[in-house]
Amino acid sequence: MRVALIHALKHSIAPIEAAFAQLWPDASLMNLLDDSLSADLARAGHLTDGMTRRFLALGDYAAATGANAILFTCSAFGPCIEAVVHAHAPMPVLKPNQAMIEQAAVMGKRIGLLATFPPTLVSMPPEFPSAVEIVPRLAEGALAALDRGDRPTHDRLIVEASRDLRDCDVIALAQFSIAATAPLVAEATGKPVVTTPDCAVLKLKKLLSADLVG
Repeated sequence: MRVALIHALKHSIAPIEAAFAQLWPDASLMNLLDDSLSADLARAGHLTDGMTRRFLALGDYAAATGANAILFTCSAFGPCIEAVVHAHAPMPVLKPNQAMIEQAAVMGKRIGLLATFPPTLVSMPPEFPSAVEIVPRLAEGALAALDRGDRPTHDRLIVEASRDLRDCDVIALAQFSIAATAPLVAEATGKPVVTTPDCAVLKLKKLLSADLVG
């Protein structure tokens, strides 16, 4: 099974590859990166029709390579990804946060949503079921620290931000790039933590295994 991984942040590649290595090592992966997308979104402050067209082009390219499924790892581009979902149905096309949202929603009613990229906290909360309460928290400065190669500061800022979510039932790490901090966040808050890479890999494995059986 070939899974196309499409990224808008270079920091997302290592976490999802690590999750596949642990949870589904037999999957064949391909990576497509356009890190200008995240920069353009940060500059514009909102999604544009041009961004949607770029996502559709990336989806078309991935499908043309023979991919059996597409997983996007950029959590701030929900509507753009939905366009790809519709364009390539019935191929499985997953938003990065889709599986994690499903998992978090069954673990509690008050969900802390932790991110380092501000647009993620705009686009992602509406994707949760209306029955749950979302408590968003931005780890300010963490992404900039990661961009300059300062992972210790990145991790420290995420842990500090997570302490504001200790009254939540579960904490959801909104981006692939912060998944590795899950043990640190769990220790700092005493709460269960769910991550986008692990949940996404398990869901894709289940979907594609069902296709093989069928």
